[in-house]
Amino acid sequence: MKRGEIWWTMLPEPVGRRPVLLLSRNRAYEVRNAITVAEITRTIRKIPVEVELGRDDGMPKKCAVNLDTIMTVPKTLIQEYITTLSCDKMEKVDKAIEFALGISLGDVVDFEPNGR
Repeated sequence: MKRGEIWWTMLPEPVGRRPVLLLSRNRAYEVRNAITVAEITRTIRKIPVEVELGRDDGMPKKCAVNLDTIMTVPKTLIQEYITTLSCDKMEKVDKAIEFALGISLGDVVDFEPNGR
């Protein structure tokens, strides 16, 4: 598992099986039991918290990552790999996260404790 991948996930009811985008930092997948994801939906509203996806992104139908629905789920719910988003698409995801949370990540440096 890596940040930027899309997986089928069994989310708690009433949502059920749905694709999600993995958002956690890559090192978290090795050590954490729960990871941060965003739901993907076929409801496209064309708002700043969404990033549209389609066949060019490896998805079977037009859809959108909704960055208003960021959540942390147990890794055991992650079921089946679908695709990995491009760097360009992940930059759009990062901008949508900034908008959704009302923050600016422009000056944030990737921090790894103990220089790792």
